Amino acid sequence: MAESEIALIVGGGPGISASCARLFTREGIKVAIAARNPDKPVLTGLKEFGGVELYPCDASDPGSVADLFTAVEADHGAPNLVIHNIDGRVPEIFGKGIAEVDPEMALNTIKNGAFSAFLVAQQAASRMLAREPGENGARGTIIFTNASAGVKGYPRSGAFAMSCHAKTGLAQSIARELMPQGIHVAQVPIDAGIGWVQKDGTRAHRRAGQDENDNLADPDQIADMYYHLHRQHRSTWAFEVVLRPWLETW
Repeated sequence: MAESEIALIVGGGPGISASCARLFTREGIKVAIAARNPDKPVLTGLKEFGGVELYPCDASDPGSVADLFTAVEADHGAPNLVIHNIDGRVPEIFGKGIAEVDPEMALNTIKNGAFSAFLVAQQAASRMLAREPGENGARGTIIFTNASAGVKGYPRSGAFAMSCHAKTGLAQSIARELMPQGIHVAQVPIDAGIGWVQKDGTRAHRRAGQDENDNLADPDQIADMYYHLHRQHRSTWAFEVVLRPWLETW
């Protein structure tokens, strides 16, 4: 393991971000999590693991993203693992036909999702390119969490599919640009509801309900995949890994 590894997770919640924070700190990686509201209990509770710091950030705002990376670098050093974990959806974006969607809602979905991914990737790449390659020849890892809408557009979900497809295109483009320069770029479409652990120990999703027989994706297993991607040898770097439960129809 490289010395002074720093992971920056942009987008904080009880699922993937929390699972990644717990796993990475166990592996000796310092973790910074950025969210619009870093004071929510699901994030402040992660501080008990040690090695987790919280930062405010509006990831759709260029200045806020630049300030985030500057602050993390000043506190801990430049991150060598950056995860964009924001899908960008806004309330009530689903279930509306193309003639029904409020244009401002569609624009905000793109800004929160694809545009924020661009801003985060830009800041991450500029800092990683300035690093000397490590023992494995790598300068860092950039991972995009995406949704199944990044590979297939569902009916009555055009604005969200548009944003997710844009994120896929961004990931493909910068992977071709940056991987030859030692930066591993990967996107992970999650073709499932994500069931995070509830207070009673069960797993559930706010829309899909309770997990039954592992029909919801386990965020701890997603975190394992992200860690594996970060540790992959450059001779076999994966670009896209689609994750879905064994019962998911595709």
